[in-house]
Amino acid sequence: MSNRIDANVASSDKASATWMWGPICLAVIGVIAHFAREGAVSPRIANPEVTGVPRPVEFLFGFGHWVEFHQYLTVVAMVALLVICITAWRRNPGHPYVLMAIASTAIVWQDPVMNWAPYAVYNPQLWHWPEDWPLVTLSPTVEPFIVVGYALFYFGPYFPAVWVLRRLQARRPMDAFVWRRPLLSLAALILVFGFVIDMLLEVTLVRTGLYVYSQVIPWGSLFAGTTFQFPLIWESTFVTFVMIPAGVLCYRDDTGRTVAEKLAQRLRIFQSRPVLATFLVMFGIVNIAYFMYGAAFAAIRASGVATAVACPYPYPEAKVYDPQGFYEREGQPGPYFGGRWDTWMTGQPGGRPQANPLKENAGCLPARVSGA
Repeated sequence: MSNRIDANVASSDKASATWMWGPICLAVIGVIAHFAREGAVSPRIANPEVTGVPRPVEFLFGFGHWVEFHQYLTVVAMVALLVICITAWRRNPGHPYVLMAIASTAIVWQDPVMNWAPYAVYNPQLWHWPEDWPLVTLSPTVEPFIVVGYALFYFGPYFPAVWVLRRLQARRPMDAFVWRRPLLSLAALILVFGFVIDMLLEVTLVRTGLYVYSQVIPWGSLFAGTTFQFPLIWESTFVTFVMIPAGVLCYRDDTGRTVAEKLAQRLRIFQSRPVLATFLVMFGIVNIAYFMYGAAFAAIRASGVATAVACPYPYPEAKVYDPQGFYEREGQPGPYFGGRWDTWMTGQPGGRPQANPLKENAGCLPARVSGA
């Protein structure tokens, strides 16, 4: 009788904890709906010389509603992810996959910085936070809501990688490398899967107009000098800085415990709360990893080697994001703005150069872009 009562109490507690997510989700949706913007609203980024939403280039297949498609797809994907996470949590409270999904979503607080570092300029027509919020102003144009789907992106490559690893282990003797060094093997597989997944995803997103990389290193980039340029070697490698630890932390050894759970045991202050300790380990490590991603691009930015600009600039309703004057030198019509952190953080203590003489072979001149 006592066991039955205890089971009922535990079941009730589990149900209460699950249904707590409902009000939390509604509150988040309410905050987003209240502050959501669309278009270049703030004078900080808005181009006063342009009315409407003209586009100087045609996006993939000539389809004009990619922004709406991706936004609604993100909503559907996040609802599905939320249902999966709630179901997994009810079956196994403290499930490490759920904790990592939360941790890899929570790193979005760094996203404005991580847009600044690689010159990631988002389409102003995406639903976004107010452009003048202090942290948001670091993003070259807008900080969109669509990045809430980061868990699918950063944690996703773990699943095909660990599946391949288990298959390799099943076919190899116990003294094989995949058994002796499973974490290194998993990291190498995530590097491969992550690189390919990122390349396919980002080239598609850039081609459909969600964002552009306004400046890239010409070498190692796809379509350099065009609107749809993509820093292949750099971006698709650097994103694995986050993907690899996100996956490795969820690897279970022969004891059934994950790497994150074993690391969490060292946090003595949280020994009575192992789930919280595991989450804090995950959150801390993936945040450090995301910072390393940004630091790598910040070094490229400060070096001044990202000289190829996306011509023509695809979002004329916004000012041209040109922190180092390269767009002006290539003949892209203004007005220009340098954004935040365009001084010593960009390798130029005096800020955006005042004089940017036109290059002889300027590639963004309207006549040249139009083929005249």
